[in-house]
Amino acid sequence: MDRPRTAQDGTVPDGAPSLAEQVSRVPTDPGCYLWKDASGRVLYVGKAKNLRARMRQYVNGDDERAMIALMMPQVASFDYLVVGSEHEALVLEINLIQQYHPPYNVALMDDKSYPFIAVTEGDLYPAIKYTRERHRPHTRYFGPYTDARAAREAIDTVRKLCPLCIGTCAEWKRVKRLADAHPERADLLPMELAESGRPCFDYHVGRGPGVCAGAVSPEEYRENVRTVEGFLEGRRTALKEALRAEMDAAARDLDFEKAGRYKRRLDLVGHLDNDQKVVFRNPVDADLVGLWREETIAGVCVFVVREGRMVRSAEFILDKGMDVGEEELLSGFLKRYYGRTDEVPPAIEVPALPDDSETLESWLGERRGHRVHLHVPRRGERARLHEMASANARHALMRHKMRTGYEDDRANRALLELESALALPEAPLRIECFDISTIHGRHTVASMVVFTNGRADKSQYRRFKVRTPLEEANDFASMAEVLGRRYAPERMADGRFGSRPDLLILDGGKPQLTAAMGQLQALGLDIPVAGLAKSDEELFVPWDDAPVVLPSGSPSLYLVKRVRDEAHRFAITYHRELRGKAMTASVLDEVPGVGEGRKRALLKAFGSMRGLRKAALEEIEAVPGIPARVAADVYGTLRSWEEELGRARAAGRGSADG
Repeated sequence: MDRPRTAQDGTVPDGAPSLAEQVSRVPTDPGCYLWKDASGRVLYVGKAKNLRARMRQYVNGDDERAMIALMMPQVASFDYLVVGSEHEALVLEINLIQQYHPPYNVALMDDKSYPFIAVTEGDLYPAIKYTRERHRPHTRYFGPYTDARAAREAIDTVRKLCPLCIGTCAEWKRVKRLADAHPERADLLPMELAESGRPCFDYHVGRGPGVCAGAVSPEEYRENVRTVEGFLEGRRTALKEALRAEMDAAARDLDFEKAGRYKRRLDLVGHLDNDQKVVFRNPVDADLVGLWREETIAGVCVFVVREGRMVRSAEFILDKGMDVGEEELLSGFLKRYYGRTDEVPPAIEVPALPDDSETLESWLGERRGHRVHLHVPRRGERARLHEMASANARHALMRHKMRTGYEDDRANRALLELESALALPEAPLRIECFDISTIHGRHTVASMVVFTNGRADKSQYRRFKVRTPLEEANDFASMAEVLGRRYAPERMADGRFGSRPDLLILDGGKPQLTAAMGQLQALGLDIPVAGLAKSDEELFVPWDDAPVVLPSGSPSLYLVKRVRDEAHRFAITYHRELRGKAMTASVLDEVPGVGEGRKRALLKAFGSMRGLRKAALEEIEAVPGIPARVAADVYGTLRSWEEELGRARAAGRGSADG
């Protein structure tokens, strides 16, 4: 590996080459890059097959991820390290992320605190212990567990299955010191301990193996360790076969006490098997990774399946969400999770394949010692279980947000950011947003949604039928009418409409803003107004021709977009409702030859308007009292309405003209 070559600050001192110029001198080899701020803090670590090409994407603005737009203005310098292959770059990237904890890389929130079960394999008599550390050499770690109680209960269970020394035992620590001080006397240590040892409490009550009393040799003890590790790995079938063989052998030797011990252990494994859910018909070994993303946070749930049984599940919270792509988020999680555990299964089921999936598979295979496949389940029991993992990830995220007050904190930051960006006199605790929905001028409606303290306040939602004549209707006239009605003096005095808003948001650019301002001025009202342009990040305000640009990925931008989308949803819902009512009431009235009697006959024959719309021409002709000519007209009119309804639905998924 080459020594790192450091690029200094691209702006100071004067005359120094710019960041782009420095990047142009970076080699085209594989490696890792580290973006740094002016203080030298590492902001982000990435890997690349071609360092120069990848880093140019950052400085040229070709990387459109929201977090990059936030990060690059802070970048003052960079380092890079050249390696021999993509695989080496991945390993180096994982190590650098663990070393520097960069704020813009995907991270497990509170990842230092996740508990593990450790087996100190490097000791003459390995101990089992609960730990939150993962830095000791010659130690095997199982986990991570997201529930400390579950980790401790697992330790209690395996010690009942196969007595092992616990890492906190004072007598085990004494034996460890003796073994470490005189490794050449390892074979004699059991005899010395038998003569001078001090049996611990666990040995007296049958929970300890008797290392401290010289009751077990290192070889016999290692058998117990292998049994425990097989249990923690989820290898229950082989474990049960081994226990049954030991039990039968002891019985043949007439050592019924020993056979009884193995029988109790076998029963314990069987009991645990019954408690664990069988999720695959075949003895599959796999981890299923479910993901649920929101704004700038995400939940992950890992189902650990061994021999077709769910051994355990683990839940995590990531400090990135929709501000990075799903593939990148998964790649970051897999590196963090499997970089910290010794349990790598042959198959890992994920919701989407990361862009660097081949390199990840190579690295995972190296950690496991055998090939590892990343796979996206599409159908069958794997897909069903994967959906369950994603649902658990969503619930984990919900619990985290409730426990930490995440929503309140984010809403407060969003309101303060809007107050500053829009030069408001105070934080916009009450935000109102209007949206117009119309299809070819029919059933034009408007919605008003209200967000109080950054949260949707559905009790304050209102909807309006636009009364402006069809020949005069357009978005601007409709918006002016609705604002005139909402902010008329009698409505402002009506408690049912709530208090005066601190901010009014419109879905549209400068023209919509101008129309709204004219209406508010006519009413003598001074309410802060902003128009959200199609580009999302831009807010038009009355006091500046240039739009206010909210930072990509910021809480304020997410809030504004959520308000706008909610207004759009509410308007479209109302528009569809009116269309449905109008169709039910009037579509048959448009058919020549259909009066009240024939209308009743048709609805009686098919049960509802929906049933009539689904009917074939021959079925309509078969209704008593309906001539063939009238049936053909009814059928043709219904088909025309279906086509218009399809266009309306398509518009609802798009802009809906408003």
